[in-house]
Amino acid sequence: MRYLSVDTLAWSALAAASLILAAQPLQWLFQSWVSPAYGSYGYVYVVLILGLGVASLLSGKPVAAGAKAPVLLLLFLAALVRLLGQVLAINILSALALAVDVFALVGLLRLNHRPFAPSPFWMAALFLFSLPTEMVLQRTMGFPLQMVSADLSCKILKPLFSEVICDGVRITLEQRDILVDLPCSGASGLLLSLAFVVAQNAVMRPCWHVGILSLFAVLVSATIGNSLRISLLAVGLAHDLDVMSEPMHSAIGLLTLGLTVLPFALFYRPYSSNPVRPQPQRPKTPAVPKWIRASACLACLAGSLGIISTKADPVDVSASVTPPILPSQVQGFVADDVPLTSIETSYFQTYGGQARKVQFGPLGLNVVSTRAPLRHLHAPEICLRGLGYAVRFLGTRYEGVPSAYYQATGPEGDQWLVAFSYVAQSGQVTPSVGEAIWRWMNGSNGTWSSIQRITPWALDAKLRRDLDAAALAALDIQNIKGTDL
Repeated sequence: MRYLSVDTLAWSALAAASLILAAQPLQWLFQSWVSPAYGSYGYVYVVLILGLGVASLLSGKPVAAGAKAPVLLLLFLAALVRLLGQVLAINILSALALAVDVFALVGLLRLNHRPFAPSPFWMAALFLFSLPTEMVLQRTMGFPLQMVSADLSCKILKPLFSEVICDGVRITLEQRDILVDLPCSGASGLLLSLAFVVAQNAVMRPCWHVGILSLFAVLVSATIGNSLRISLLAVGLAHDLDVMSEPMHSAIGLLTLGLTVLPFALFYRPYSSNPVRPQPQRPKTPAVPKWIRASACLACLAGSLGIISTKADPVDVSASVTPPILPSQVQGFVADDVPLTSIETSYFQTYGGQARKVQFGPLGLNVVSTRAPLRHLHAPEICLRGLGYAVRFLGTRYEGVPSAYYQATGPEGDQWLVAFSYVAQSGQVTPSVGEAIWRWMNGSNGTWSSIQRITPWALDAKLRRDLDAAALAALDIQNIKGTDL
């Protein structure tokens, strides 16, 4: 009977520990690719990483000795990240540990020492784009991106038109109102441009300072490119062109994205900081005793089991809130409370905040109140897509109470008009979840509420306006313009 060697047992324990730590993040990441709520195409970047890895393996055997991958150190780092994600109950933070695994795999397979040698660091950085980073970027940095894009677009348009009025994220061009809303923040183009340069860095292996400077350069280029896109859309609207419909809208976006990355595709050729050359054999360092290696690996296995068993203690649980008092009737329609689902009830019990759904005849009113907007508030299309609706953004209106409007089409063809506004306890109102979260992060720490109004698409337009206005008046919501940050 053959017995497993100590080294085999040690490596098996390490592999088991890595799989245990990666199982839940991998499951969540896959779900983010297939769930319509996320709308993520992150699997494209995983395919790109796999392609680079296969190309490296096929390029030949390692031609340089190089240092072995610090497996235990990398596993400890992945475990630390996974622990933070587990305790804080933040899935995307747990998934960051997978980027450490990518770094480790590149080293273990010695891809960085083969004739075609991708960089472990930049391969791990490229993996970050497989996460639903666009959603996170829009929620946390969407509003400043909107402001910057609107300001640059104004500077482009003013020499071309005599009547250009700029007010925050609103641009009035030849008496036409153009809104730089959250979809126009440029988050999608910014991430695509960054991914392009990161992929170049993974292949070209530049010096650290060159690689970091390339990221700053593409940030500037993407910002200018998005402002150019908004300016082209504005010019089209000023000349009565239907630039907001397909395929023209996407064509303009692809054109400006191409111009953004074109300089990097043509001219970015950094010198490799670590060219792969045959290295002379170096004297071997004394091996660590087997019993120490085995003990460390078993400790890692036990630690991984302990991490996934750790009870979550998120810091972004909402404190007690005072939600808006919902009216008992709207336009003669008596309030009919709609119970929350078991999942919704459990969520608010775990993370605080309050939610209430009320039906007033044809008007559905959903209110979510929280002191932790990053946890509870999100763009409307996320929950609508998650419920199986096809969502089309209709635009933003600032007349009366600022609101974002969407058309939601159900699986059976039923259509609804959905209006969204976000209201601060101080009275500020915004149609953008990005602005609400940005203002919250910059000191507006009171209660924020999302006010969702849902009506059938075929409802009489006058009745819809009356119901919407009466509901907002009953909630005492007024348009109080906040100070630009």
